[in-house]
Order: sequence, then C-alpha cells, then structure tokens
Amino acid sequence: MKFRYKKYGPGVLRPVIPIEVIRQDTEVPYEVLVDSGADICIFDAHIAEILRIDVVKGERREVSGLTGFPEFYYLHNISIKVGGIEYKTEVGFMSMRGSAYGIVGQKGFFDKFVVKFDLQKEDLELKSR
Repeated sequence: MKFRYKKYGPGVLRPVIPIEVIRQDTEVPYEVLVDSGADICIFDAHIAEILRIDVVKGERREVSGLTGFPEFYYLHNISIKVGGIEYKTEVGFMSMRGSAYGIVGQKGFFDKFVVKFDLQKEDLELKSR
C-alpha cells in the first residue's frame, strides 16, 4: 500500500500516514510520523483518554528525544489498523504537548511492515510481513 508524504509548508514534506488506534469497541483515527529512528510507537496521552485507558497504570519508561531531557511514557497493549490491516501491539502514551501526530517506530511498526521511503516521488510504500 502506498501513502503520499504530507506537506507542512513550502519544502516541508513528512512521511505522515493515517492509522486507526483501537481498543475494545473504540476506534480513533490518528496520524503518525513513520520514523525509522524511533525505537517504539508513541502516541499522545489524549488518544489513550479517548480509548478509556488510564495512562499511568501502564509500565513507566523513560525516553530522551531531540532535547536530550528525559520524559516518561507508559506502555499499553492496543490494536492498530493501517490500510485495513489490523494487528495488536504495545505502544507508549505520553503528553506530546500539542503534537499533531504520533510516531510509529521499529517495535510495533517496522517489525510488521517492510517500509520504503521515496522522497523524490513523495511517497511511502508499506508491505505487510
């Protein structure tokens, strides 16, 4: 399946794709950045609230991003649907301070799909493993 890069302004393209985050009978549409440098999938805590997940009841872990300052996220098991393909995985939830999208990374995304980035064509191709 192919997705177009999303434009965020002049010369700003990012591999952001639509997914659905699922828990029990609730499905939430969400956009995520496909990030080969991310170890795991991390979504905004607001998504967990919609899914009726008590974020801080998950296993607490620490991450240091671009700023180098440690922040905490909490692991929970959910399902993700990408292009009609649904699978169960573990993701971290944290306050992302207004970020418009989540991040899908190595564990929970790249282990489920073969990912091909093509900046020249402005598209991203996913093949299920």
